[in-house]
Amino acid sequence: MTLNTLPKILFLSTFPPTQCGIATYTQDTISAITNVFGETLTCEICDISERTEPNLNARFTIHPKLKEDYSRIAREINDDDTIKLVHIQHEFGLFGGTYGNYILDFLDVLEKPITFTFHSIIPNPDKKLRAFVKLLISYSNSVIVMTQQSKKILMKDYGINENTIAYIPHGTHGVNYETTQTAKRKFSLEHRTVLSTFGLLSSGKSIETALKAMPKIIKHTPNVLYLILGKTHPHTIKNNEDNYRDSLETLVEELNLENHVDFINRYLEIDELLDYLKATDVYLFTSKDGNQAVSGTFAYAMSCACPIVATAIPHTNEVLSPHEGILVDIENSKQMAQGIEKLLSDDKLRNSMALAAFEKTRATSWENVALKQVNFYKRIIDKSFKITYNYPPIKLDHLKNMTNELGMIQFSKISEPDINSGYTLDDNARALITMCMHYKHFKNAGNLFYIDTYLSFIERCQTDSGTFINYVDKHNNAHIKNDYVNLEDSNARAIWALGTVISLKDDLPKTMVNRARLSFLESLKWMQNILSPRAIGFVIKGLYLYNTATQDNKAILIIEKLSKNLITNYDVHAMKNWKWFENYLTYANSVLPEAMLYSYLVTTKESYKRVALESFDFLLSKMFVNGHFKVISNQGWYKKDTQPNKYGEQPIDVSYTIQTLDLFYKTFKDPMYKTMMQTAFNWFLGENHLNQIMYNPLTGGCYDGLEETNANLNQGAESTICYLMGRIIMEQQKAVSSGKLIQLQKPKMSTSLKLTDVKIKNATKTN
Repeated sequence: MTLNTLPKILFLSTFPPTQCGIATYTQDTISAITNVFGETLTCEICDISERTEPNLNARFTIHPKLKEDYSRIAREINDDDTIKLVHIQHEFGLFGGTYGNYILDFLDVLEKPITFTFHSIIPNPDKKLRAFVKLLISYSNSVIVMTQQSKKILMKDYGINENTIAYIPHGTHGVNYETTQTAKRKFSLEHRTVLSTFGLLSSGKSIETALKAMPKIIKHTPNVLYLILGKTHPHTIKNNEDNYRDSLETLVEELNLENHVDFINRYLEIDELLDYLKATDVYLFTSKDGNQAVSGTFAYAMSCACPIVATAIPHTNEVLSPHEGILVDIENSKQMAQGIEKLLSDDKLRNSMALAAFEKTRATSWENVALKQVNFYKRIIDKSFKITYNYPPIKLDHLKNMTNELGMIQFSKISEPDINSGYTLDDNARALITMCMHYKHFKNAGNLFYIDTYLSFIERCQTDSGTFINYVDKHNNAHIKNDYVNLEDSNARAIWALGTVISLKDDLPKTMVNRARLSFLESLKWMQNILSPRAIGFVIKGLYLYNTATQDNKAILIIEKLSKNLITNYDVHAMKNWKWFENYLTYANSVLPEAMLYSYLVTTKESYKRVALESFDFLLSKMFVNGHFKVISNQGWYKKDTQPNKYGEQPIDVSYTIQTLDLFYKTFKDPMYKTMMQTAFNWFLGENHLNQIMYNPLTGGCYDGLEETNANLNQGAESTICYLMGRIIMEQQKAVSSGKLIQLQKPKMSTSLKLTDVKIKNATKTN
């Protein structure tokens, strides 16, 4: 499909360059939908504007006070078959006529499916208003509201059926979490305690409530600075006079606040605005409109990890719990001062509120709102309406930020590396594999520095016996956990990583490949003795990759021995309804059938192929249920003859499933595997039980887990690497689809060679 023939959603709304909350909301909504679904769905604008000059961003324009415009534009919309839905952003005062009833002329003529977003819901309506709202909704039988309170008002005060109403919260911009002190450096505010308010100024903002609280706050915190961010609302300026702002500036002078209040009198672009909010110690929400259903400024402040002191309106009453801020009465400066003082007196409380606000609003990121909007559209248009996800750009920012001169740090606090967590062989082995995959596909020379770093960490972990330690503390000392934790799996991942480097002998610098080969050969002495099924799987992967580059029959013999161990496990545990190697499914399950398939590829033994197919079919039947992908829960795992636990889903298992599906698809060319691969990857993109994205669009980080009601927002090494592995595989699939074929090698083994003929040479390790 070309852009012109893609199905379209038409938004009837104000739109930039108009500066108002609804215009910004619509722009953000369209941007999010385009980012998430833009390859299969596009959005267009019918602008509501009194401007005489055309809006180049809009397909259509309606002058709100010209009644004839409404029916004329509706007829033009009817003529476009690609417009599948008209989404009307409704606010009283936006359209001409009593209660904005000019919109009825538009609705009477329009022949497209319709839905509304109501930005204001007036409680306790009179009969005329109640009848008008019910009439509006009757044209679509669907309406979106942004708070649960608005939904209750529509049901109770207007008699709207609950099934007609969809709750989709106001979206919030993703920000990369950082401490307030770090954010202040951008504005040279490190030595000030920062309060802020933002938005288009009007009397309804009641900024004077905060200004009147300032003298008391200054006595408590002498270095306080109150930033009033944003220009005046255009509707507030009459005859070129900005009376409201003038009144605020006069009040500042009367209260001697000149050194403690700064008006940033301009329209702020979103990135600058978010930076100001991240530099804020306490955000002040001062609205005096007791019926204000929703506030974008309030939502944005929460998303930037701002502790908040807010006047009590329906939106703040519903969203702001004592964990995120403090509610005060409208226009009560004394309560506002008390709330601010409480937060400025308690760093621990303020930091706790900041983190709680940040976590609460991740579910309402614009990407997540786009998912909810489009799922809602499908109900109205056609449930079978096919929409596919855009794959986000591959970003290595977070992976690189988690890496220092020693290696990749294990954990993060949100997106900030936690150096106290130290390093693991597991993470650096996976990071090495991921960076090799990226380098092979993109040939980015900058990757070589990171490949060298992760390879050096693996070398640092190798002992004289050829085995590896797993845990290294922040001072580069071996951690005591190495003495009592089973290290087979981590050692095996190192073999997988080293095999990956060796397999790229035609791509990577020769010195790197030789270093990996020396370390690999040092490990041969223990490989054949491992017992853990998953460790066996990882070692077989490493041996297969090593053998593709070396054609070393020794590797094939070890694969044979280890594969027999897996076959034995399978024969012991497999039965009619449980075709598996153990009596339970835990983590990284797919590596077992994947290892059996690799074994088949190097030996051509049909028994290996049979077990690979049987076990993988069984695993897929447990993870793909009724067309949905479900990760095996880490909360008790999945034991034979029991019902699987729910929730507790981790990115590592999604990634490993994608890797195994990729190998099976390349081997057998069954399109089912490719479809399942796409479905599994869509878990990261929001096709999960919470309908939330699991990656950080800003940095390429990945959230650590999907729980029953929330995502774990920490973005540690394991989850981030596993997401990137999956994302790179999907990128490789695009390359294959475009004609760049990937060949799997099937090395042959000399039938006269026996395992006892394998000679292990002592290799000199490089420092």
